[in-house]
Amino acid sequence: MAGSFCYKDVVPFTAMVAIECSNVGVNVLFKAATQKGLSYYVFVVYSFAVSNLVFLLPLPFVFLRSSRLPPFKVSLIFKLFFLGVIGVVAQLCGYKGLQYTSPTLASALSNLIPAFTFILAAFFRMEKVALGSSSTQAKILGSAVSILGALIVVLYKGPTVLSALSPQLSPTIDSPMDSTAQTNWVLGGSLLVVEFLLVPIWYIVQANVMKEYPAEFIVVFLYNLCGTFISAPVCILLEENLSSWKINPDITLIAIIYSGLFCTGLSCLVHTWGIHLKGPVYISMFKPLSIAIAATLSAIFLGDALYFGTVVGALILSIGFYAVLWGKTKEELIEDFDIDGTQPPSSSKTPLLLSYNVKDNGEITHNDC
Repeated sequence: MAGSFCYKDVVPFTAMVAIECSNVGVNVLFKAATQKGLSYYVFVVYSFAVSNLVFLLPLPFVFLRSSRLPPFKVSLIFKLFFLGVIGVVAQLCGYKGLQYTSPTLASALSNLIPAFTFILAAFFRMEKVALGSSSTQAKILGSAVSILGALIVVLYKGPTVLSALSPQLSPTIDSPMDSTAQTNWVLGGSLLVVEFLLVPIWYIVQANVMKEYPAEFIVVFLYNLCGTFISAPVCILLEENLSSWKINPDITLIAIIYSGLFCTGLSCLVHTWGIHLKGPVYISMFKPLSIAIAATLSAIFLGDALYFGTVVGALILSIGFYAVLWGKTKEELIEDFDIDGTQPPSSSKTPLLLSYNVKDNGEITHNDC
């Protein structure tokens, strides 16, 4: 019982928190690398390549040598290719938006993901929706509170809590009156919104793929392989400066290797495993944690200012996060009762314990105890 609880609850929770920290770290490193002249087209292609060649390629041979895998269908190839298209477009929009804005804004807007994921999961009947249920109400309210917190972070700055250490590193933040910078800020924010609309679609398609082919290592490797084949020709055409493809052994190389190993590789693998184990909504609801992490890392490593609105928004986001977490936990407890053949004590219409009999013809009956 304790082992099952650890695997189903403690391990996923710890893994998701760690992955959010690593993803924010990628954003901070990317922002610092672009200030050194790194092209985000180059960054996307090299990240996919490092993820495939260094991290993902050996894993299926190490962990799946004795596993029996389901047959590989042609329809699965199209779904994986579709996942690759979504992933590449989302990364292109996200990194371009991040180039125009900041990791803090990117993390704030990422809190749109839980709400959109919940809506899509409910639409495709992957998430239970019972408006009279307190768990559903908690998930809906938590999603709305998360969006409110994100809006506060974006629309309200307030007094400066921590002054910018190096104002020249963040001109788009510290010179809002400049029309070009303001335009870039709006364009970057719009591109980030597009990314965070695509990510829930990626979650839903990924959940469908995992039902058909429950082998995380192979699915993630093939998805990243498709992403590499899609991104390489597109980014080569868009990035005409051939000298941009030469990487110097500085922060740019560190950002690419870190992204390939921890974001495009490990993060994708953990998210796929989490979707298979807990569902897409559970994975998406950890996004609110990234705002506080991003604000802290941006202030320390990029010299960005930390504003009172960011702190307030982060607190509200945390409340929304715990509301959704509570709703999911309660829902899973009810499902466990149903699987065991019991009902919660509040129900008086169904017997507390059911004894099941399986006949020779496969028919299942039960006797009330």
